[in-house]
Amino acid sequence: MMFDQLGTKRSIPPTTTRRLRAEDCIVIDNRDLRKAQVGAGVGNFIEWYDIGIYGYLAVTMTSVFTEGMDERMGLLVTLLGFAVSFVVRPLGGMILGPLGDRIGRRKVLFFTMALMAAATTIIGLLPTAGQVGLWVIIPLYLLKMLQGFSTGGEYSGAATYISEFSPDRHRGFMTALLNSGSMLGFAAGAGVVAVTTEVTTSAWGASAMLDGGWRIPFLLALPLGILAICLRSRIPESPSFEVAQDNAEDKNDNPIFVRHNLPNILKHYWHQILIGFALIAADGTSSYMLTSYMPTYLETQVGSPTVHTAVAAVLVLVLQAVLIPLVGHWSDRIGRRPIYIMATIGNLILLLPAFWLMHFGTLWSLYLAMFLVMVPSALFLALTGAVMSELFPTASRFGGVGLTHNLAISIFGGTTPLVSQVLVEVTGNSYAPAFYIMFFSAIAFTATLKMRESAGRPLLGSVPVVSSVEEAAELAKGQDANERIDTATMLLIGEPISREGARVG
Repeated sequence: MMFDQLGTKRSIPPTTTRRLRAEDCIVIDNRDLRKAQVGAGVGNFIEWYDIGIYGYLAVTMTSVFTEGMDERMGLLVTLLGFAVSFVVRPLGGMILGPLGDRIGRRKVLFFTMALMAAATTIIGLLPTAGQVGLWVIIPLYLLKMLQGFSTGGEYSGAATYISEFSPDRHRGFMTALLNSGSMLGFAAGAGVVAVTTEVTTSAWGASAMLDGGWRIPFLLALPLGILAICLRSRIPESPSFEVAQDNAEDKNDNPIFVRHNLPNILKHYWHQILIGFALIAADGTSSYMLTSYMPTYLETQVGSPTVHTAVAAVLVLVLQAVLIPLVGHWSDRIGRRPIYIMATIGNLILLLPAFWLMHFGTLWSLYLAMFLVMVPSALFLALTGAVMSELFPTASRFGGVGLTHNLAISIFGGTTPLVSQVLVEVTGNSYAPAFYIMFFSAIAFTATLKMRESAGRPLLGSVPVVSSVEEAAELAKGQDANERIDTATMLLIGEPISREGARVG
């Protein structure tokens, strides 16, 4: 018997208990790892750049696309445009995830980048409601849906790809860099909005953003997308995927080595999916509150000028981008569970004081409040890529992560701005968004206690991934005393493959 990621007993055929040899390990080439990191990270940067510009232009977009509508209703319609992209995001994950398990991570990541850049650019070319009427909301929503479909394969694919490319001892740090890049992308979006607002209003007056300045941040997605596509065209395929692809048919008596469709992913990994749902619900509500709803909240409930909120966001998110990989590295040392516990307790303790500070209406209280919201969010984001990938085996990882992450982030994360605004409107309580996040953090705390520690372990269904041949030899030599090594979860069959980025011998 063995225990899976949730501590559930599973029967493993005796043929899977062969001892680990040094030549079974995957030794990663550092040059390929750097290419993979840059190629995968640039997509997350652009994804959050788009989220940033839409979030920080929400009030402007309301005037542009809902002109003539009641202002408060128009704001809800604009925020619904943000939420509608998440309606189809799970569809993207459910289609592109299993496809990535079949044809490879690299090809799917190339497609998602092209689709995302195109949709963002076209938004910048749409006519306004003043020009053609309120029907323009329909193509806006359709383009947001295309972005959502693309994003459904983007983050789950990038997280899967980097987790499989990373040495086991550094997986937390390597995958955390993805979300660090995401925060830099959001900060870049907020920064572009701030600079565009300042430059255009100085040159053409107070109405410059409404008159067309809002288009500039969206149109910048085109050169960014071309750069990203060029970078992704050069990345190698995940070596863990290639080894699993070569040998999966030889291990079809064990479900963790089989490439499953969505119904079978639900059948075999529903425990993992539930744990992932709870963690991503807390992660998503926390992070999307900071990045996507906070600008609207500060402008509508506190009265902060757009420039002040955008500049504060840039500084706080750059700080978060620095903090995330440090926390990821820390999780490689002390484990994922302690970090999750700190994140959930942090939200339960810090959010109410943060919202209280916001209403002081001063710059210092604005910065301090956003910092208090940012810290627990950074702890969550540092672990997302690693933990989601560690829940599922290699043969079905992209599909499992695509389903779990996208469905949870769509239901709970992407709707956070809309639900938060509705809660404020319905209850009249300006602290309602804080209680909303705290609820999911309490659930995530319980889920963390049910989760088995996964830091430093080889990914399920894969052999160990190491940085050197010497490390592989040391790992094989000490496997009997190493509780992180379980050969029943590894593809230890056939002759060693002698090539860079795969098994060496």
